[in-house]
Amino acid sequence: MNTVEITDAIRNNAMPLVFVNVFLHQLGIPVPAIPTLLIAGSLAPSYGFGAWLLVVSVLASLLADSIWYAAGRAFGHRVLGVLCRLSINPGSCVASAQGHFGRWGAWTLVVAKFVPGLSLAGPPIAGSLKLSLHSFVMASALGAGLWAAAPIVLGWALRAKVQLALDAMSGHLAIGLLTTFLLLGAWLAWVLWTRRLATLRSATRHATVDELVSMMASDTPPLILDLRGARPAPATELLPGALRTTIDQLPAAIAHWPKNRSVVTVCACPQGATAERAARILTTSGYESARPLEGGHDAWNKRFSRGAVAIPGNQPRTP
Repeated sequence: MNTVEITDAIRNNAMPLVFVNVFLHQLGIPVPAIPTLLIAGSLAPSYGFGAWLLVVSVLASLLADSIWYAAGRAFGHRVLGVLCRLSINPGSCVASAQGHFGRWGAWTLVVAKFVPGLSLAGPPIAGSLKLSLHSFVMASALGAGLWAAAPIVLGWALRAKVQLALDAMSGHLAIGLLTTFLLLGAWLAWVLWTRRLATLRSATRHATVDELVSMMASDTPPLILDLRGARPAPATELLPGALRTTIDQLPAAIAHWPKNRSVVTVCACPQGATAERAARILTTSGYESARPLEGGHDAWNKRFSRGAVAIPGNQPRTP
């Protein structure tokens, strides 16, 4: 198939192609949507057709976002562990999104479409924070509209140049495909190597949930730092006595804490990258013992799903 056949296929099936492409992209599957929107915009025969491309793109994006929103609303922070596994940078995907929601609220969903990683993390976090459906739909639709309009309008404005570029590529399609596959392979190798480096650098000793329970029952219980942001959460999602904050607000949040007390840091990611980062900051700041919780908040919830556990000074925790 040459570029002429590809452009003909896009022209003849623009609406379903754009819908499927945008839906898969917003769902988190690594299929680029911007080139499709750019080419579809350049092939639009009229303003009306371009407007329908925009409507279809918004509907596809909103459908994908709604699936993640519903998952976040139904499963809370448990779904965020899935996001961490999908993210290139598990240490920032969730923590960054939670920090933005703490500052901007629903407007985060508008900006999210233009920020890699945040685009995928935004909808489930909005659901886990119980953002109203009306606010979610309005913000998500607005963000999707702005995100999709840019390449569609650009493609329409540069339609002559886009067509010239496609014509120039028609005689070198095999080289173009080979280059594309090589670039994708290099990107995948970089992602895997980045994750590997993060694992190798993580030499911080972790505290298990059972160790934390024992520490909490001792005469000198640890200080617990919950790095999922300061927004309210259901009581069943809080560790007893934990201080909630973000990695950016960490120095101010712990300014009054004695440095001779043990500290356990907790975050939403099962890999605990944000909690590990916080523990390193605390250690550098002079705290005698700072350890991340192994398995994150997920591990705590799973441990207590087996039954209530009484902790001195706290009410028994139930699922």
